[in-house]
Amino acid sequence: MITIVDLAEQLNLSPSTVSRALAGKSDIGTSTAQRVRDLAQQLGYRPNGSAVSLRRGKSKTLGVITPHLSNNFFAEILTGIEAAASREGYQVLVCQSNDDAAQEQRHLELLLRAQVDGILLSLARTTRSPQPFNQLGQRPVPIVFFDRYLTGDSRHAVVIDDYAAGYRATCHLLEQGYRHIVHVTGPQHLSIYHQRRRGYEQALRQQGLASSLLIAGSLKLADGVAAARQLLAATPRPDAIFAASDFAALGILQVLKERKIEVPQQMGLVGCSNELVSQFTEPALTTIDQHGETIGQQATRLLLQLLQNTDSAVKPLQIVLSPTLHVRASSSRPPHAR
Repeated sequence: MITIVDLAEQLNLSPSTVSRALAGKSDIGTSTAQRVRDLAQQLGYRPNGSAVSLRRGKSKTLGVITPHLSNNFFAEILTGIEAAASREGYQVLVCQSNDDAAQEQRHLELLLRAQVDGILLSLARTTRSPQPFNQLGQRPVPIVFFDRYLTGDSRHAVVIDDYAAGYRATCHLLEQGYRHIVHVTGPQHLSIYHQRRRGYEQALRQQGLASSLLIAGSLKLADGVAAARQLLAATPRPDAIFAASDFAALGILQVLKERKIEVPQQMGLVGCSNELVSQFTEPALTTIDQHGETIGQQATRLLLQLLQNTDSAVKPLQIVLSPTLHVRASSSRPPHAR
């Protein structure tokens, strides 16, 4: 690796002169500066990014902690983050917590050691305390949460209106003539599941109908399978299910097919997150689009705004985006069947 000292020795200049020439300082003669630039290009010299960051007091790097990248939603968010960061000259360092609070904490410490300027974070399902985010050491590092944060915790965050998501999904099922609608949801200490449940319950309450919840762990495919088997054994059996994730909905759909229960004629089904696979199932899955790329872009812009704001006492800012319900075949009953 070519260093400033190497360039200085070959040019018979001091390292300080070479450094100032590469930085474009005006006190270096034109011919000397050109000699330095020419040799640097010839030998493939690259400045040490860490040293430059140390001098500037900024790393121009944003840290990201995401639960995982195994679904399209979080991949879309990362696409939005990288696009917005790149436009402002920032690079992105990405970590996955794999929905584990301990791993999330390790990644948080790693990013702080890496001297990132700010952090974008979506909580692991097992994270229950805000304490790790209140103790970030002597160097204040702003954090913006995206999608997931703790219920009742006031933070800088960019989310969709999860209450509206739950409300619209349930109202749609009611409009299709379903009356015994079960909500398969996630841990209620996370705001997204708490708010979707509230929206679901409000829609039923307005019609004088009872709500019924089933907490399904991590809401993966296997959790959906287990939830469906439990619900189909219940009395009375539901006639529609609103699942808080598409993958749980896909597991439910798998069991309904195995039991030869017709969707949507005998059972309506709605998911949440608009995964790519949801439009290719048979029948295609009605779902909530959370606009992941927009979440990523907005969260990054908010973080960059906080980096420009020297007032550490700024009140928590929350950006709430409107979700979109994509109605597909899994919940579209023909009029005579409603």
